[in-house]
Amino acid sequence: MRLVQITIPAGKREAVLGTLDDEGIDYVVSDETSGREYTAVVSFPLPTNALEPVLDDLRDVGIDDDAYTVVVDANTVISRRFEQLQEKYAEEEDEDRIAREELTTKARDLAPSLPIYALMTIISAVIATAGLLLDSPAVVVGSMVIAPLIGPAMTANVGTVVDDHDLFVRGVKLQVFGLGLAIASATVFALFVRYANVIPPLADVTAVGQVRERVAPDFLSLVVALGAGAAGVLSLTSGVSTALVGVMIAVALIPPAATVGIGIAWGQPLVSLGSTVLVLVNVLSINLAVLVGLWYQGYRPEHWFREGNARSATITRIGVLVLSILVLSAFLGGVTLDSFQRATTESDIREGVEGTVESPARVLSVEVEYTNTAIFQQPRRVVVTVGLPPGTPQPSLLDRLDAVADDAAGRDVITEIHYVTVERAA
Repeated sequence: MRLVQITIPAGKREAVLGTLDDEGIDYVVSDETSGREYTAVVSFPLPTNALEPVLDDLRDVGIDDDAYTVVVDANTVISRRFEQLQEKYAEEEDEDRIAREELTTKARDLAPSLPIYALMTIISAVIATAGLLLDSPAVVVGSMVIAPLIGPAMTANVGTVVDDHDLFVRGVKLQVFGLGLAIASATVFALFVRYANVIPPLADVTAVGQVRERVAPDFLSLVVALGAGAAGVLSLTSGVSTALVGVMIAVALIPPAATVGIGIAWGQPLVSLGSTVLVLVNVLSINLAVLVGLWYQGYRPEHWFREGNARSATITRIGVLVLSILVLSAFLGGVTLDSFQRATTESDIREGVEGTVESPARVLSVEVEYTNTAIFQQPRRVVVTVGLPPGTPQPSLLDRLDAVADDAAGRDVITEIHYVTVERAA
């Protein structure tokens, strides 16, 4: 529920009160005695979903941006006519949808001042970098809680649908600046960690699980980003807290951005390449989901004659986002195909090895190592651990297992066999 207070310009009193009467709205009128061009102040409660259509009606009878319109939350309204008003608009409008004016204000509030935004981004990126290098999911999640990245994404797309160019430009600039600052901060901190020997030396940062997860993104990453954007727009347009959704959006952006910095610091361009693609796909997908969601929910500019500009800008920007995502999806498709092929190859190697090793020997494990490339990794080495009962001579398996591994991998691979004695209690 909302409580609305509007200053009525001279000569508009009858039209404004007549509009409120036609809608069945209870109101209180107070005389305005400051000597300016306003003659009265009218106050009235409204259901949340009635705010936008009622303000549009009042705008049609002469309440423009020069008049003061104040909207505040109302916890409780006790009135039979208000209950009838709620029932009326529950049938006509989405009861959870906030007004365009509230949406714009909320989007502006979500984008903090530049110093605070920069400082929070740096802190979040540094903590995320530390969590990735420590291979600590808890620390990585903690970094997302303080990341202020939801605001710019919402601001840019709200600016598009309501045809507010300044709002759109501010949102885009903050997104670009924030991600650039996160990568730069992660790079500087990772360089410090590496050369100050804060952690044990790492020859290959992809040996760290949390880093490896962000190096080769697949199509599921796209689903995560689109879901985060959709959740963001639902939380924004329904007026509920965006804090938890902000964490979800940060999940899609801050850890990959920190991984880019780690790859730069360790001089591993393939690490930076894969995580950069993930950052770009995620930020584009989040913006696409938010923009489509806002337009689908019917948000339009305040004045009808600007709706054409907003529609044109929205369609153009959706097209650019979709095209960019499709181009980057070639990389995601390659990673997805590569993952499938690796899983198939490992399964074939394991089945071939188990079919070759005969009793009393038994296969304890089969490990497949791959070439160090971002995508299209090839099997490089197969390590087979074979268990034997005590006193059993080692069978001659190397040549046969090497042939099996070469055949399953489709290329020449190094094959190693480790024999271990396995005793079983009676």
